[in-house]
Amino acid sequence: MTFKELNLIEPILQAVEREGYETPSPVQTQAIPLLLAGRDLLACAQTGTGKTAAFAIPILQTLYKQRINSIKKRTLQALILTPTRELALQIFQSFQAYGRYTELKAAVIFGGVSQAPQVNSLRAGIDILVATPGRLNDLLGQNLCDLSNISMFVLDEADRMLDMGFIHDVKKIIAKLPQIRQNLLFSATLPKEIATLAASFLNNPVTVEVTPAYSTVDAISQFVYFVDKNNKSPLLIELLKDTAIESALIFSRTKHGADKIRKALNAAGIIADAIHGNKSQTARQNALLAFKEGRVRVLVATDIAARGIDIEQLSHVINYDLPNEPETYIHRIGRTGRAGFSGIAISFCDFDEKVYLKDIQKLIKKEITVIPDHPYPMRIFEHIEPKNRQVRINPVNPAHESAKTNIKDINNIAKQKPVKSSLYNRRNKRKKK
Repeated sequence: MTFKELNLIEPILQAVEREGYETPSPVQTQAIPLLLAGRDLLACAQTGTGKTAAFAIPILQTLYKQRINSIKKRTLQALILTPTRELALQIFQSFQAYGRYTELKAAVIFGGVSQAPQVNSLRAGIDILVATPGRLNDLLGQNLCDLSNISMFVLDEADRMLDMGFIHDVKKIIAKLPQIRQNLLFSATLPKEIATLAASFLNNPVTVEVTPAYSTVDAISQFVYFVDKNNKSPLLIELLKDTAIESALIFSRTKHGADKIRKALNAAGIIADAIHGNKSQTARQNALLAFKEGRVRVLVATDIAARGIDIEQLSHVINYDLPNEPETYIHRIGRTGRAGFSGIAISFCDFDEKVYLKDIQKLIKKEITVIPDHPYPMRIFEHIEPKNRQVRINPVNPAHESAKTNIKDINNIAKQKPVKSSLYNRRNKRKKK
């Protein structure tokens, strides 16, 4: 199937073609016709499957058709709620790209920056608003945003909203929306709490489940190193010395940890930056842009800051700290293996994290491949209180080459070349120019 077969209008087809897409992904193939027909939708789709276009395209087409037949003043009609600033910006940019020939206007609002430019955008008149819950509730409380004409509402990354404690804010916003509207809920996973939330505001929805709940993307090869906590940093440095890792997104459990990892990498001559909640929005955007453009090879991030990072050909995700919630592991590794490309996920696991690894493997229903031979094998096999820990680096052999050999072996297993995929059929002529 092609986008032309989805009965899309010419302005959107032109925009999709300009972005280099010809073949819709499975979630787009299923969702777009349903949404154009006005149905409510409950979609379980993993990150990297093209779900943003799955709701952006039908929203743009529906509002475009209404606008060309109306002489009324421009009013806000579509609201997309998403958990993080980065994801809000990504979705906003998608609306701009797919709607470039429709003359529809979109805006994005989020916290951490001055609200004045955002308020000015609202006052100028828009059709579509992408927002994070906190900032939107702030503006609603100040009577600076009017939701009375919303006819299409999207709750994106619903499971992450739950994880980040935003569900109360989301419910406050839903209560302010008109009763008659089209509702869409997108989530990578569907835990019981999300199913309950969906039932509270979706009206006879059609369910689209592109991949089984809690499954991981097939294109991602997964590996784990058992290593003592104090040896994670030197092991990471050894791995990143190998240029086979073209780009790496590294996950830290804490903001302090992210900064500490960045400093260690920079001290070792590896160019890296970090993004987390304590960074200003400008600093986060600049770091992300540098990473996307290849000026920075390594980006260290916390889970909240990394949500919404969309880099098509990110080669590696490295879990420096394993998450204590197995669902978070799925979100993390989903940053690679996107849009039909293969990817590699590497995790470090110390003794205290073995229980997390067990939960992850139970959830994804597969054993993660263990890399047994490396310079910093685990030597601590009991829990040690932090105050009693000694900082020691005990490699089997400091000159050991097995870390580099591991990366070569890993890359041979998970070929870091684009895999043939029906999700997208890209035209790379513009890039070559």
